[in-house]
Amino acid sequence: MDSIFGNLGIVGLAVVLTALLTFGIKGGGKVKPLGWWPCLIGGMLAGSAYAAAGGIFRIVPDLVGSLLDAAQGVFPGVTMAAIALLLGIVIAFKKLSTKQVAILGIVFWYAASGAGGVWGIVATTISGLGKQVA
Repeated sequence: MDSIFGNLGIVGLAVVLTALLTFGIKGGGKVKPLGWWPCLIGGMLAGSAYAAAGGIFRIVPDLVGSLLDAAQGVFPGVTMAAIALLLGIVIAFKKLSTKQVAILGIVFWYAASGAGGVWGIVATTISGLGKQVA
């Protein structure tokens, strides 16, 4: 056994993280709903898993990539680093629901990974962690 979960696989990780965010944000069971930080980190990890899993999960990275390309089309010359910083500001300063934080965490992960620099390293590390857990 190489990991805590045995043979979870990257697709299994994507499914599990999707379920965690879907059911954990609303809550209602024995465990309290997910808070702000778990939703942000869960969104970033889910984005990493979606990118690595491919298949049906490829829809999310393709959609986010299209949205980021559209933003660069509307504002020619805007860099991925600027988009990542803008998303970081929105996440940090706008009052958002935990669902919105999780979704923006996914989008932020793609922008940050495309930005390079420190954020690119963080995104690569998160992607590596996702593959290790799987």
